[in-house]
Amino acid sequence: MSSSTSHRHLHSRRRPLKKLNRLLGWPAALLLGGCGLAAIALGETKSAAENLEKKATSTGTRTYTLREAVETAFQRNPQILNARQEIRRTKGVQIEVLAQALPHLDATAAINYTDPSLFGGNGGSVITTSSGGGGVPTPTASPIPSATPAPSSSPGTTTSVFTSSGISDYSYNLRLTLSQLIYNGSVIPAIRGAGAAANASLYALRDTIDRVIATVRTQFYQVILNKALIGVQEESVRLLESQLKDQQNRFEAGTVPRFNVLQAEVALVNQQPALITARNNFRIAQIQLARTIGLDFDPRRGDRPPLECVGNLDYTPREIPLPMAIELGKERRPFLKQQRSNILVQGQNLAGAYAGIQPNISINAGKAFESDQSSSNLNDTLQGWFFGVTGSWAIFDGFDTAGKVKQARASLSEARITYDDAVRQVELEIQQAYSNLQQDRELYFSQSKNVDQAREALRLASARLGVGAGVQLDVLNAQVALTQAQSTRLSALFSYNADLAEFDRSTATDTIYHDDFDDPMMRKGLATKYRKTNPEPLPSPGSKTFSK
Repeated sequence: MSSSTSHRHLHSRRRPLKKLNRLLGWPAALLLGGCGLAAIALGETKSAAENLEKKATSTGTRTYTLREAVETAFQRNPQILNARQEIRRTKGVQIEVLAQALPHLDATAAINYTDPSLFGGNGGSVITTSSGGGGVPTPTASPIPSATPAPSSSPGTTTSVFTSSGISDYSYNLRLTLSQLIYNGSVIPAIRGAGAAANASLYALRDTIDRVIATVRTQFYQVILNKALIGVQEESVRLLESQLKDQQNRFEAGTVPRFNVLQAEVALVNQQPALITARNNFRIAQIQLARTIGLDFDPRRGDRPPLECVGNLDYTPREIPLPMAIELGKERRPFLKQQRSNILVQGQNLAGAYAGIQPNISINAGKAFESDQSSSNLNDTLQGWFFGVTGSWAIFDGFDTAGKVKQARASLSEARITYDDAVRQVELEIQQAYSNLQQDRELYFSQSKNVDQAREALRLASARLGVGAGVQLDVLNAQVALTQAQSTRLSALFSYNADLAEFDRSTATDTIYHDDFDDPMMRKGLATKYRKTNPEPLPSPGSKTFSK
């Protein structure tokens, strides 16, 4: 599917990620293409937006075409910027969840000092020996708070000797521990759920882009409409001024009464408010568009408009059957894809809810370095390897897992119901836009013919008044009818283009996305690359072609 008015056309070649899909599941693998896609859809407009900063008219007001306005919105619109940050946030959540399945290497170190009094006084002891008559001496050790040198022993005497314990006051240890989760019932569902959530944020960005494009197009057309309405009102004022001048000349010549002059003056004054309102609506429309595309107020411009729009309100017919439009919307709407991703998230949450009745197994290994506490020399170190396996299995958790499973099932059912309602919402939006286009088309054709008739009626009324066969009221009525017909025709043309923008949004034909990423198993590292085709020129508003 392609579209001649695609504001972003991303093209790619895609290779399967079989090994990565086995590890993370397809949602996580798709995110690799998704995050880069957001950079293509938005980041590559930066240079165009910067060029527009330098582009200004002689009055200092920047000039925008429709495409330039859309590209500026890509770079500055706060809704798009927030959606981009949401993608980064969900990518961070995915990395955080994935970290649970990867090995962890930890290093711990400690150094301690212990007061010698905790070892029993000053850390020494007394050994007492008794001997008599050449018998075998019997040693007896007793800790004493202090030691006194004992005299030399002799047969049949008791000797006390003081010895030191040799325990160091300082101790230290260093451990390097490598741990790896072997099995946990919640890790794999959490990884896949995080990938689906990341995809949901990507589709939310796409939906935001489509909405912003439709808003920019509508507001751009509103500026063009209000500018055209100013022209209509100015033309009406000029005709009434010429009519007033003609009646004044006729009154001075004595061919018409004073009443005709007063009537022409009243008609001219009554037309002035419409012109003033049209000019104010034009200024407001410019300010609203500037806000949507993210332009800040520049004090140097004073009360001048923030931008100038270059374009026309044209009618270019486009025919597409309603059933085809609905199927196209169901297939391409990012809003529906986001809802489907939410279903996947809730499905993985349900799988993870059963983790409470599943075992949890992990292993750890490492090497330890400790000081020798039996030595007062800190350089004496003990070192060695250690290994361990840790496992746990909840035999009865007080129905905690049953409660979590019940909640997860209800959330999954809610996500499915929300998706079904979203499908009906998309169908409703497409049918409304389709019906509005039909109405706008009929109004445009009817008013186009009416403008020609009103213009001819004004010409005939003026000619009859000029030869004295008509009255001034006929001319004024014809002028009012012409102004109304022109305004209605322009409004119908604006409505057609605005509803066409809404139709493109509801059917997701304004943008075309193609995910593109390299197989990480065939390259060094994990790389993601994209390439973008040359954007097709944006035709006049309303023009659209379809191919399938």
